[in-house]
This record gives sequence, structure tokens and C-alpha cells, in this order.
Amino acid sequence: MANQAIHKETTFHVGDTVQVHYRILEKEKVSGKAKREVKEEIRERIQIFEGIVIGIKGEGDNKTFTVRRIGVGAIGIERIFPLISPWITKITVKKEGKVRRAKLYYLRERQGREAETVKEKVKISPKVKISPKRTQPKKKPMTTQKNAQKR
Repeated sequence: MANQAIHKETTFHVGDTVQVHYRILEKEKVSGKAKREVKEEIRERIQIFEGIVIGIKGEGDNKTFTVRRIGVGAIGIERIFPLISPWITKITVKKEGKVRRAKLYYLRERQGREAETVKEKVKISPKVKISPKRTQPKKKPMTTQKNAQKR
């Protein structure tokens, strides 16, 4: 069970929202100038698949990760990508998620906005210092003559 993966200096974990830039080759038939002449054109484009990483499997060259997103009509779309692939140009992490599971298959049963959300990881900047709890007892306020007369 792997909880994180590294692709070209980008580290992502299970629960992160990522954008996978995937290269696609499209073949298109185009009619030529002469009769019955058909040429085939090949175009290349990059398609972005954005979603939550719900699982990472395998080790070494055989490592794969599953990304889930909600499509049109509230239909869940899952796609499994091999980590080492010439078709993946880059992976960008949009949000880091805080999860306590290695596989987030429970997101499949959720509907609507719940299916898209995972708790966001809170980062503490190194400049902020957290002071230790007070160990000394609080001092009692000094009593004045007016306060002493009331008692």
C-alpha cells in the first residue's frame, strides 16, 4: 500500500486534488484534392483530467494511481494512470487533502458536493511559534481599600 507517489519532482498523496496533463493523439481522415483521395492527419493535444487521488497501487515501474472526478449529470468518472508513462506530461497538485485512509473508495457512495470534498491539510508556517502552556499560577489582583470595605 503506497500513500504517496513522485512524478518528475512532483510529490502527491492520496486525498490530494491533482491535474493530470495527458497527451492525446487524434487521427482524422481528410479528403484530398483528387477524387477518392483520403489523407490521414495526426494531431496531438493535451487534455487535463482533474480530480481527487483515491488510491495508489504497485511499486517501482508498475506503480499506478486512480483519479476520480464528478462529471456532467453528477456521474463519477475514474481513471487509472500509470505513474511512469510517456503520455503524462505533468502532474500539478491543486489542493492537499488530509485523510486517514490509504484507499478512498468510500467516496464512490457519496453524492453531490460530498463526493468532491476531502478535508484540506492545514500548513503551519515556520515563522509562527506556538508558546508553551503557562505553568505558573495566575497572580491574584491587588485589593484596594474600596474592595476591602465591600468584603
